[in-house]
This record gives sequence, C-alpha cells and structure tokens, in this order.
Amino acid sequence: MRVGLVDAGSNTVRLVVTDATGGVPLPVHTAKWKLRLSEQVGADGRFGEEATEQLVKALRKAVEVARRWGAPQPLAFATAVVRNAPDRAAVLRAVAQDAGVRLCVLPGEVEAELTFLGVRRWMGWRAGPLAVFDIGGGSFEVAFGRGRMPEFAVSLPLGAGRLTNEFVGHDGPPTADELRALRRRARHQLRDATARIRWEHPHTVVATSRTFQQLARLCGAAPGRNGPFAERILFRGDLRRAVDRLAALPVTERSGLPGISAPRARQSLAGAVVGHTAMKLSGVKSLAICPWALREGILLRYLEDGADWWADTEAAHGANRDGDRASGDRDGDRASRDRDGDRDGSAANAVSPLPLRSTPPTPTA
Repeated sequence: MRVGLVDAGSNTVRLVVTDATGGVPLPVHTAKWKLRLSEQVGADGRFGEEATEQLVKALRKAVEVARRWGAPQPLAFATAVVRNAPDRAAVLRAVAQDAGVRLCVLPGEVEAELTFLGVRRWMGWRAGPLAVFDIGGGSFEVAFGRGRMPEFAVSLPLGAGRLTNEFVGHDGPPTADELRALRRRARHQLRDATARIRWEHPHTVVATSRTFQQLARLCGAAPGRNGPFAERILFRGDLRRAVDRLAALPVTERSGLPGISAPRARQSLAGAVVGHTAMKLSGVKSLAICPWALREGILLRYLEDGADWWADTEAAHGANRDGDRASGDRDGDRASRDRDGDRDGSAANAVSPLPLRSTPPTPTA
C-alpha cells in the first residue's frame, strides 16, 4: 500500500510518499517547499492573503507530486503556525477550495502523542519508560509513557521561531537582557512538564525535530550523510556551550557552524536555550536523537488503526469543523491560546480525544 503525507509546518511544506510494507512506512519519495510561514505571518500570527496564497500553491504542488508517485489522496496536516493563526478558519477554507486539500489542524497534545508513537516504534521496547522532547517553529512538545502511547503529553508555546520573533527581533547577537528574558520564559513554561519527567525518571530520553538534529550536529554528533541508523547523542554540557557559541554570533555567521542551516540559523539560539533548559530542569544529562517523529507517528497510527482513525481525526480537527463555527477565527485563536498555556504560563496533562487501540502492542515493534 502506498500512502502520502503532507506536513504544513512553520518553515516548510513537506511531502513524503511511503510504501507500507509489513506495517513500516518506508519512504519512496520526499519533496519540500520552503515557505518560512512563521516569518511571513503578521505580528499577531494572522496569515493574510499573501501567506495563504503561498500555502495554497505549495499544497497544490504537493498533491500533484503525490499523485505522480501513486498516492493521489495524501493525508494532510498543519501544526502550530496554522493552529495559532487568528484567521485559521479562512486559511483552511482557502486551502480546501483552491487546493482541494482537507488540512487537519492537530492540537498540540495530539502532536505530542503521535510523535511519541513514532519514537517508540523506532527506539523499540528496550527503551523502557520513555520521555520525548520535540521542538518546532511554534511549539514544544513533551511526552512520557511506558507503552505504545504516552501517559502524559503536553504542548507548550516554546517554538524556536515563535520565541525568536518575540525576544530577539533582529539578526545581531542578542543582548544580555534579551537572552535573560528568553531563558526566564523557557524556565517558567517548562516548570510543570519537567517536574513530571523528573518524577517519572525515564529510562530513555529522546529528542526529535530538525532543530534538535542540527544542534546535535553542532555539538559533535554524526552528520546526516551517515544515515538514520547512526547513533547520535546530545549531551547537556555540550548544548550549554553551544548556547554561548550561538549567542556570540549574528545570524549570518551562525549558518557557517557545523549543522546549522541558513534557513534555521535565526531560530537556532532559541531552540538551543529551550532544549538546554528542558534537559536541565528534567535532570537529563544526555539524550538520543531520533529520526522518526510526528510524520512517522501519523503514518504508523494510520497503518495500525486504519483509515477510520484518520477520518475521525479530520472530522474532529479538519477544515469543516473550523468553517462551521459561528464565531470562527476569534474562537479558534482563543482556543489555541488556552490550549498552549499562553494565558497563565502553564499547561496541564492532556488526554487525547482520539480513540486508542484496545489491543496490546507487539514486542517486535
């Protein structure tokens, strides 16, 4: 079976077409379109016509490519950059009408759960009690669990792009006050989630996302050309030194460092600060970098629980639901801010509204 998946993220729209042989999503083709939506949206997160049109064009191209590779109806989802937009309902309507795509906007807690599933399948059951950190452009997800799905999953408004825009609105090195404020925000938002991780004392701690991968490379981990099976470990002490190294440089010079790409150079410092703070407050001295994350989690859940699961997800979080709300954009923005903990600086343990599979996982996963 061939399955396509489109991910509309803060920096890029990504397409992956996979062959699901033996229940494992093996990629046969990938493509991406660099939009940097987090930099194009307004100060309040509003898309507006230009950013919406760029997203529609990219999604239309992604569907065309997926069709050529034998996946005519790819699953499509969006994360924080769309989830937090005040005009989210209008964006989803435009995507549905002009690109023919039903874009599913996943709640942050569901993102954390599905990312955990992808990591669990990659790391296997020998990882034991597992904690997962995942940083994106708009949010930071934390999850912990002993089984197939997490017992604790939370999403926090600590995305690398989001914090960069809020605290370091220029391309030069941050001032001491800017860096201090950034660290203070990270500590405040992470306090409760990291306390839970410390309490659970996981056997294995894993980080996912391109930001963590690039930071690990900066700290001496194997380059991407070594393939996904190369072991990559990120040590807290090395990451602390990387924070100082990144803070001393303007954006244009950070991209010259090992692992730091030009498109992510601006937000690399904020990502390093959040990652180091999460590790320190959780009492984690080192973590493993996992190549599987949210996209693989969605594909695995689709393969394991069937197409009905995705249909239920679209019904709960898709374009039709947003478009049918009488209060539309304003309520969507308010709900997303409440869910991410913007108002009180905290986020509670959340249980997924999606049904979990009742049968136990197999030990060979």
